[in-house]
Amino acid sequence: MRAAIYRTTGPARDVLELVELAVPEPQAGEVRVAISASGVNPTDWKARAGLTGRAPGDFQVPHHDGVGRVDALGPGVTGLTVGQRVWLYLAAAENPYGTAAEFAVVPAHKAVPLSDNASDELGACLGVPALTAAYCLGGDPGAVQGKTVLVAGGAGAVGHFAIEFAKHAGAQVITTVSSEEKGELARAAGADLVLNYREENVAKRILESVGQVDRVVEVALGANIDTDAAVLAPNATIAVYAGEGEQPRIPILPLAVANATIRFALMYTVSADDFKRLLSWTNAAIEADALSALPVTEYGLKEIIAAQEAVEKGAVGKVLVRP
Repeated sequence: MRAAIYRTTGPARDVLELVELAVPEPQAGEVRVAISASGVNPTDWKARAGLTGRAPGDFQVPHHDGVGRVDALGPGVTGLTVGQRVWLYLAAAENPYGTAAEFAVVPAHKAVPLSDNASDELGACLGVPALTAAYCLGGDPGAVQGKTVLVAGGAGAVGHFAIEFAKHAGAQVITTVSSEEKGELARAAGADLVLNYREENVAKRILESVGQVDRVVEVALGANIDTDAAVLAPNATIAVYAGEGEQPRIPILPLAVANATIRFALMYTVSADDFKRLLSWTNAAIEADALSALPVTEYGLKEIIAAQEAVEKGAVGKVLVRP
């Protein structure tokens, strides 16, 4: 099979290569999936660049997320059938066979049936961003139903799904963006109030427009902690899923006054029980047509370097790779 791999970490142009590999066989509890599209996330290029502290073994096929059809079942696998369309998450976690290839072999629980109303593009976009967004919102709709949610970076992959999940749950959603283009994406996702943080006093506008917020989905805690602290309702939660930019300096007093909680979200260490809740909410939202794909830019597998570099440079929308 054709696959993109890296054998050591470093810049995309130095370490990524296109090779032919033997088609892997699924072992007990595993499935093989013929990949239709592979989603590219920041965690993928960071792993390839060596920023996550994980060195590849003999080789690593990158990318955690994707969509395709079940091609073969390993011994003991139930609940899936050959030919069934599935979306994948965390495929490359402790596994050399990520989704940037014609086939991937993954534990069966990481191949999730995709409902007929969902496009392949949406299926490839789900994975890490959707599950992270659901986790940051508390893991089930009841956590934010009737609440006010602030999503930092609402045009990013996680921010986009956070808006859609929160609206699906019945929350009021405010989001911040850095440009009009990104603002249009956030409005299309359903945000009730979109604020350009480069042009507006975000905390003032939030308090004047909607009052305090119950939950923050945060991409850049260091840059935004003072704004977050200024708008928190009593017992609010700040859920942090990335470490973009500067290191945070924690304003103790306003956080203490709010009895606030700061929690962190990293999909690699989420419990099996939490994943069941996240997958349940994600599948329910898909079936309700509550989730959508950001505008997609597609690359062929031979363009894997350009695809990863695009994400590394902060491409707006979602980058997919077609095997």
